Amino acid sequence: MSTQNQKVAIITGASQGIGAALVEGYRKLGHAVVATSRTIAPADDADVLTVQGDIADPETAERVVAAAVKRFGRIDTVVNNAGVFVAKPFTEYTAEDYATVTGINVAGVFHLTQRAVPHLLAQGGGHIVNVTTSLVDSADSRVPSVLASLTKGGLQSATKSLAVEYATRGIRVNAVSPGTVKTPMHAEETHEFLAALHPVGRMGEVSDIVDAVLFLETAPFVTGEILHVDGGMSAGH
Repeated sequence: MSTQNQKVAIITGASQGIGAALVEGYRKLGHAVVATSRTIAPADDADVLTVQGDIADPETAERVVAAAVKRFGRIDTVVNNAGVFVAKPFTEYTAEDYATVTGINVAGVFHLTQRAVPHLLAQGGGHIVNVTTSLVDSADSRVPSVLASLTKGGLQSATKSLAVEYATRGIRVNAVSPGTVKTPMHAEETHEFLAALHPVGRMGEVSDIVDAVLFLETAPFVTGEILHVDGGMSAGH
């Protein structure tokens, strides 16, 4: 059972894939976890509190932060993992696509992080991790991705800006920039094509991303870093 000295991490998009594995990873570090997504189920672990909600809705951010403070008394880490990717030629994006992608990838991060920061400051510092995409740094004509670059690229810039703004107040801010990872988001019949996008010739594993986030969590002299975990995608093709 959690105590007031136990660190607490909020993880978004936590019902499956990378998010669910991050919950397990932070529990192994000894953190209590507040896990949120639209469809997340209650947890058996007393040190994992689940909160259902659409992260694009500011009210969800309010509920998540309030639940963390009520249950565990503090917040130390925020992992903005929730994200949506829509691959379409630029002129085929719809207004609904734009609203969905910007809502989850940008508004969700903004509202949750803004509400959490005062609680991190109250602990004397903390850590924010944003999950982005290596397509931001290395566009690929085989994967049209303007909305991903527009939103996740903004997150990468915001990561550096926040890191500098809070550097003297104990809050570190970093990003993990993955390549394509084997998650339920990608149908198995697409794996061969997606593997070929990476110079190493394979897709990433969920564990690759979790390991990167946990490295940043335990690296006190690292802030403002965009850590590419992408099988060489950001280096070139």
